[in-house]
Amino acid sequence: MTSRFAKRTAALVPLALLGATVLTGCAQGSATTTTGEDGKTVVRYMNFTSNDGHEKDLDTIVAAYEKENPDVDVQVETIPYADYFTKLQTAFAGKTVADVVDLNYENFVSYAESGALAPLEDVDAAPYKDTLLESFTHDGTQYGLPSSYSNVVLYYNKALFDAAGLEYPTADWTWADEQAAATALTDTAAGVYGDFQPVTFHEFYKVLDQAGGQFFTEDGSASAFDSPEGVKAATWLVTKPGTVMPTEADGSSTPDFDKDLFSAGKLGMWHSGIWMFDALSQVEGLDWDIVVEPGDASKASALFTNGVAVTAASKEKEAAQDFAEFLTVSPTAVDTRLASSWELPPVADEEALAPYLEQTPPTNRQAVIDALDTVALPPVIAAQQEMQDAINEELSNAAAGRKTVEQALTDAASRVDALLG
Repeated sequence: MTSRFAKRTAALVPLALLGATVLTGCAQGSATTTTGEDGKTVVRYMNFTSNDGHEKDLDTIVAAYEKENPDVDVQVETIPYADYFTKLQTAFAGKTVADVVDLNYENFVSYAESGALAPLEDVDAAPYKDTLLESFTHDGTQYGLPSSYSNVVLYYNKALFDAAGLEYPTADWTWADEQAAATALTDTAAGVYGDFQPVTFHEFYKVLDQAGGQFFTEDGSASAFDSPEGVKAATWLVTKPGTVMPTEADGSSTPDFDKDLFSAGKLGMWHSGIWMFDALSQVEGLDWDIVVEPGDASKASALFTNGVAVTAASKEKEAAQDFAEFLTVSPTAVDTRLASSWELPPVADEEALAPYLEQTPPTNRQAVIDALDTVALPPVIAAQQEMQDAINEELSNAAAGRKTVEQALTDAASRVDALLG
């Protein structure tokens, strides 16, 4: 499965700058052409998701839409992800922004807060998986639609479990079950480790949710993760390296270390994204499967999702929304995505997903769908990268023993609060 979800460094535009740009760009309206020479309504779509391999798939969806709507001309602009958000900001500033735009979740939050997006009216929620649709609401208003998603599951090596005489992981496992299995599976003398879960921001906010904690206060004005639940979550992560998981000194932070360790049959369990299915399926002799990640106070699975939104400056909001709905959940869109492994469509109908669910390995692809029942979305602020860096650094300090977990979280909270202003 081709995916941009594996690289989650968000190209977030600073919110203060974004707000000024949007207000300037919207003050005099959009330069978008609304009627073509042939009298058709023009809907312009700016995207990054089809770049690098799925341009023809997008053409298929657009052609199907135009066949059903002969009075609409959809004009597509495809931009590489690395350049996309800079060009999007420039388009807002120059009053040339498209009617429909791609946004990943982190940038969706920023653009919704800035007033750049139009509220969507009377969206038919039935075709969408509810947790995915809810991800593109802001302050109770639907400002976007999910177009694709990926999530994180627990991979496990069946041969290592069999050799240790252990039952395979199940959907009702807790942290305690995972810890017990990881300990039993670990044999450092043989280079075998029981577990691998990166000690990072993207794992911390998820396990914080699993522990029953909150990242921010209810009003979002301050951090709240330096709590007993936060300490429990951070401890769950930082006590793995050096016990059931390799350390940074062992090379655990180097690219592909975890994938290579699992592929070599030296790792019992691995927290990673479903974008690894294709690579692992090509490893000869590797017998593996997946389950929904274990929880503590509750379940929570990391969700990475892309979406589309109608810009506030669009002069063709109704047509733009109609196209956006077709693009995300029409049978043509769903079938095209599944046939070309273009990430997963956000639909609730599991029968429509049968071509995906029937593929093996893994046998338990149903876990991908089940993980959507309880999702953890990343916390987002204007200084996103600085916040992620602060969490990563302080967790690393705790994992290396340079600070206690409590002190690391206190220091991280102070740094995040300073970013909030």
